[in-house]
Amino acid sequence: MSEEIKNIAEAGSALAVETAEAVAIENVDEIHADARETDEAAQPSEGEKATHVSLMKQGDKTFYIVGTAHVSDASRQEVAALIEKVKPDTVCVELCQERYDGFKDENRWAKLDIFQVIKKGKFLYLLANLAVGAYQRRMGAKLGVKPGAELMGAVELAEEMNIPVALIDRNINTTLKRVWANLSFMTKCQLLGAMLEAVMGDDKETKEETSEQIEQLKNDINLSEMMDMFAKEVPDVYVPLIDERDRYLCAKMREAEGKTIVAVVGAGHVKGIKKYFEETLDTQSIDVVPPPSVVWKIVKWGIPAIILGGLIYGGISHGSGALIELLKAWILPNAVFCLIGAILALAKPWTILASMFVSPLTSTTPVIGAGIVLGLLEAWLRKPTVSDCEDLANVHTLKDFYRNPVTHILIVCVLTTIGSALGAWIGIAAIATILTHLGIG
Repeated sequence: MSEEIKNIAEAGSALAVETAEAVAIENVDEIHADARETDEAAQPSEGEKATHVSLMKQGDKTFYIVGTAHVSDASRQEVAALIEKVKPDTVCVELCQERYDGFKDENRWAKLDIFQVIKKGKFLYLLANLAVGAYQRRMGAKLGVKPGAELMGAVELAEEMNIPVALIDRNINTTLKRVWANLSFMTKCQLLGAMLEAVMGDDKETKEETSEQIEQLKNDINLSEMMDMFAKEVPDVYVPLIDERDRYLCAKMREAEGKTIVAVVGAGHVKGIKKYFEETLDTQSIDVVPPPSVVWKIVKWGIPAIILGGLIYGGISHGSGALIELLKAWILPNAVFCLIGAILALAKPWTILASMFVSPLTSTTPVIGAGIVLGLLEAWLRKPTVSDCEDLANVHTLKDFYRNPVTHILIVCVLTTIGSALGAWIGIAAIATILTHLGIG
């Protein structure tokens, strides 16, 4: 991946981590909402709700850890008030360099080359990031605050006061890849489904109700209960997305220069940071991207070899009649399901037509997928402009995703990829069935 495309993909991820946390936690909360009763006597008093700052000491260093919600105006105000009052030696923020650059570079989308994104096979990654970003922007618009405003507000205020800023979060690319590598196939589907539901969902609550819910979520009792439930229900997501970053944030925060430190982090990380505060932490082991699975490499090359071998062997052993039946068993499901994907994506007519011919061919090679070929064709037909790329910041709903040419192209890539994959698996089953009946299996 070229640096430009890498930066765009990671800039598109700038909102993804917080939103993925919110979506996953929200999903866990919904599962147990009916089974959980809150003891009103255990709720914090109004005085206790007034602040979300934890005070920690280590030697001669004092740390003020502010737990925030990334779409909360109250968090932004609380962070600013604390920095102005404490006048710390360093301000730490829950950002990595890539996410910081993404927030700072308002023209980042204008640099997007959709053809390179598709060629590098990063369309699902970018589309997922845009989807979760849209969810958070929509919520932020309801509350009248930009997502991450408290983080960037802390940075800007620190710069105005000539206070050094430390970016203490793990690289966004490393985090997302470690999360994805840790998930089972079913968990990946559930997480993507939760993100899709978040994008398609209607905002029925009023602004006041939503603001109150967000502020309530920041309270220690509510948040602690929810994070414990998150860890129990989806540990494969919780460990790389929350727990590892708790350790990383804590370690980097403790390395900050000066005797008085203000650390601005998401409220969901405060408990973990306090838990690991006195421990010796190794960040190197959790700051690496996991290598590709050897099993996946074998499957990726082994399945096409088996398919081609079955076609050749069946044709040689049982003549042209058997070969025709095998080819039909392979071509028809590939063509039909990829065609359905293209239609659901509302692709251009030429792309829809091409899908029936592309999928049976690309499914026999791991080198290139149907989504890449058809995505490039769709991009060539739609010819997205710089203005379309800049308009990505205004994509909030599913309708917007189809309206914008860039995201529409990404939808074509994803749905034709899914359709082609389904067709390939059905084709494999059909070929295996025929070979078994012929006495070859």
